[in-house]
Amino acid sequence: MSFETILYEVEDGILTITLNRPDRLNAFNNEMRDEVIEALNMADADDDVKAIIFTGSGRAFCAGADLGGGGDTFNYKPKTQGTPRDGGGMLTLRIFECLKPVISACNGPAVGIGATMQCAMDIRLASENAKYGFVFSKRGIVPEAASSWFLPRVVGISTALEWTFSGRVFKADEALERGFVRSVYPAEELLPAARALAREFCNETSAVSVAMARQMMWKMLGADHPVEAHQIDSRGVYFTGKSADAKEGVKSFLEKRPASYPGRVSSDMPEFFPWWEDREFK
Repeated sequence: MSFETILYEVEDGILTITLNRPDRLNAFNNEMRDEVIEALNMADADDDVKAIIFTGSGRAFCAGADLGGGGDTFNYKPKTQGTPRDGGGMLTLRIFECLKPVISACNGPAVGIGATMQCAMDIRLASENAKYGFVFSKRGIVPEAASSWFLPRVVGISTALEWTFSGRVFKADEALERGFVRSVYPAEELLPAARALAREFCNETSAVSVAMARQMMWKMLGADHPVEAHQIDSRGVYFTGKSADAKEGVKSFLEKRPASYPGRVSSDMPEFFPWWEDREFK
């Protein structure tokens, strides 16, 4: 499939999704939203994709919503009855459901949706050129892309409120100090560092185990009691424990050789997955 607003490149099991509107600083529009969601659908269905990196083309990661519509940019008419859905939230919820590890390699300014989309990614790396801004209060709107759920869980409530109250743009060193990013690199070292990290998730690991761990960790952020985690852990260990991947994991360890896991995310997830859609599960 060809895309107009993103680049989709797979190499050595790692998919790099590059936001690709450099003439607009990769500003986010409906076409980009739809294309990124489709790219994630493709990645989940492709067993050759083991990890995903997001980055931006040119000097920006994403300058936020495309404001080319002027003062009516955010005044859109609903296509159906009821409150229209926020496009940024549609994207972050799709990232939330992704079966592959997602790494942000923020190469430059990331404002509005450019910052909030990264909240739903698993690990965030930044270039020294990166800047972040949760600028909604300066645009007369509210935080979007489900960031009122994601951001406090990433950096804590006080920092989340400070950044959204002020709407100020801050540099990568502050993002690092506050725990929003894992590490900061010179520009030329950012993507190699992201790829090296992605390879750690791809090499000698069970893709099914990684997919399950991602969903277990994220979904348990909203759990009311650790017993909910215990219920999922118990079912997960039971079903994966009898899998071909578990046999290979033990055999490779005992035989002191690299593991080669046969399990495929597209066909070998445990039978109770996705458990959060099971309304009868207690």
